[in-house]
Amino acid sequence: MKMTNEELKKYYWGAYMFKETEDGYLQAFQYNDKQMAYFEEAFDFWYDRCMASTAKTIEFDTAAKNISFDYKIIWTGSEDSFEIAVDGLISQIYYVKDLPKEGAIKFSVPAGDKNIIIYLPSDATVLVKNFEVDAPVKSVTKNEKVLWLGDSITQGFGPLRSSGTYVSVANRILNYDILNQGIGGYVYDKKSLMKMDGYTPDKIIVSLGTNQYGTETMKDIEEYYETLMEIYGNEIPVLCITPLWRGDNEDGFDTMISFCEKLKDICRRYDNITIVEGFNLVPHLPEYYIDNLHPNGLGAEVYGRNLVEAIKKTGF
Repeated sequence: MKMTNEELKKYYWGAYMFKETEDGYLQAFQYNDKQMAYFEEAFDFWYDRCMASTAKTIEFDTAAKNISFDYKIIWTGSEDSFEIAVDGLISQIYYVKDLPKEGAIKFSVPAGDKNIIIYLPSDATVLVKNFEVDAPVKSVTKNEKVLWLGDSITQGFGPLRSSGTYVSVANRILNYDILNQGIGGYVYDKKSLMKMDGYTPDKIIVSLGTNQYGTETMKDIEEYYETLMEIYGNEIPVLCITPLWRGDNEDGFDTMISFCEKLKDICRRYDNITIVEGFNLVPHLPEYYIDNLHPNGLGAEVYGRNLVEAIKKTGF
C-alpha cells in the first residue's frame, strides 16, 4: 500500500511539526517557526542544521518484505546514511555520498512479523513522499517523551552513520519518544529556548558546553538553565551531560576541567537536575574519535551504551 503523507505521520518519529512542499514532499521539523527564525537571524551555520533530519525515524511492525519511498536531499552537512533495522539489527545501508539529491530508496527485508526502524540522515535535510509497503503496518509504542538538547555530537556528526550516533545507540535500548534539538556548533544559548505549543516533555537531556568551555563567564549557562526552568518548570527531570573529553587542545584541558566543575555547581542549584560526567562516557583515546573531538562509530557506540547505564544508575 502507498501511504499518503498524512498517513505516514503516524509512523514518523522525532518531529515537532510537519509541512508539505509544493511538489508533495513531507518535511519534518524539530523546532517551531519562531525558533527557526531566530537561528536564521543569528547564524547561517545553525540555521542550516536546525532543519536537518536529526534522529528522525520511521517505525512500525509489519510482515512486509518490500519498503520504498521517494526522497529529496535539500541540504547536506556530512554525508551519513539512510538505514533500516529489522528487529534491532541493521540490515541495509544507503550512504548519502553515493546517492543523487533526489531519487528512491528501496529496502528488501525477510518475511515474517518484525519491527522496522528506518533511520533518516542525521546531518542532512531530507524530504519524503510516496512511502510504500507491501503489507499492513502497525504503530509502535514509545516510552517517555524526551527533549534532547545539544551540539554537533548530539545532532549526530562523527559516526557518519545515522543509526550509529550516540543518541540512536542509546535509544535502541531506552525507546524514548525523542525530539532531538542538537545543532552543530551550538552553545548554551537561552534565546533558542521557547515554549513549543502543544509539546511538554516528560524528561529533558542537555549535552552542551564543549563549544564554549573557554568562556570567561558562566552567565550564559546560568541564564540558560533559568530559562529552561521558566519554560518547563522545576518538576520535569533534567539530565545534564557535562562535556566529553577532547584531545584536540591539550593546552586547554585544565580550562575544560574548570568549566565542567562550574557547570556542575550551577546544576546543583536545581533539585530536578541529575548530572552525568561526560568524561566517564568515552575513553580518552583518539581511536574513539573522528577528530579528537567528535566520537566516531566506535566512540558513539560506547558513549550511547555507557549513557544508558548512567541513566539506569542515577534513576533518571
